[in-house]
Amino acid sequence: MSTSVVTRDHLVRGLAWALVSAAAYGFSGPLGSAFLEAGWSPGLTTLMRIAGAALLLLPVAVVLARRHRPDRAARRKIVIFGLFAVAGVQLCFFHALEYLSVGVALLLEFLAPVLLVGWTWITTRRTPSAITLAGCLVALAGLVFVVDPFGPQRVELVGILWGLASAVCVCVYFALPGGNREGQVPPLLMISGGMIVGAVSLTVTGLLGITPWKTGAPVGTLGGAELDWVLLLGMLVLLATALPYVTGILAIRRLDTRVASFVGLSEVLFGVLAAWLLVAQQPTLMQLLGGVLILGGIVLIRRAENRAAATPSEVAVEG
Repeated sequence: MSTSVVTRDHLVRGLAWALVSAAAYGFSGPLGSAFLEAGWSPGLTTLMRIAGAALLLLPVAVVLARRHRPDRAARRKIVIFGLFAVAGVQLCFFHALEYLSVGVALLLEFLAPVLLVGWTWITTRRTPSAITLAGCLVALAGLVFVVDPFGPQRVELVGILWGLASAVCVCVYFALPGGNREGQVPPLLMISGGMIVGAVSLTVTGLLGITPWKTGAPVGTLGGAELDWVLLLGMLVLLATALPYVTGILAIRRLDTRVASFVGLSEVLFGVLAAWLLVAQQPTLMQLLGGVLILGGIVLIRRAENRAAATPSEVAVEG
């Protein structure tokens, strides 16, 4: 009895952290747009966002590195997380937007949960249940409705490749912090170290001209009010970067990786709601319906995980 209560409490906390993370990520669109509309380049905006979070979490990285003394495997995990889950996601999505419409780029990036299901299928050689596959289809249908990519779209092959690369980087974000307890890197060390690696990587790409730097106006518009760029940057760093990355890893540690990734799809819906609150972009009925479908898909996938956990393992039989 007590074990099931603890498990249920673990699940509830994981879902809560995942929703907080998705909601916080949802604010990155309006906050980032404030910089872009003020004339700041995407490359510099992204660098300031990641470097600000890295600077904020630097004391945490120093303290935890001294306390845990990460070995070579742990340091490799942190570097991979920083290169792919921090810098890679931003860089690939930025390049995808050069060749694709925003809706198409988002759809490609948020294919990550389906890629994770496929990867699990390949590596374990166990076919996903019908409920899991149904949940994938329902959640993806909801994503299409929320992003609303209908109508004339700009699509080029190079952009599709960049978009798929961003999806792979998102897979690293969800898969790397999970896994077995043994050899795990503490969540805050993973985040703080990854932010430092990401900031250094984006600095290098900026110096090489891959992500050009251009400053804009010293003020930006948010929610109808003009705000100083320093205040906007503080909100972008705290609310839309540090908070969602930390709570996201806390969620992944408590949830199955695939479930956490599908809960992450709600980020798109939260982004629509944030745009409604901050830039007066009212969501359509189709987008609200899409949000309901995403939640339905998450429920189906979670139900499949619960059923799989309750089913005796077939490994012993096969042995």
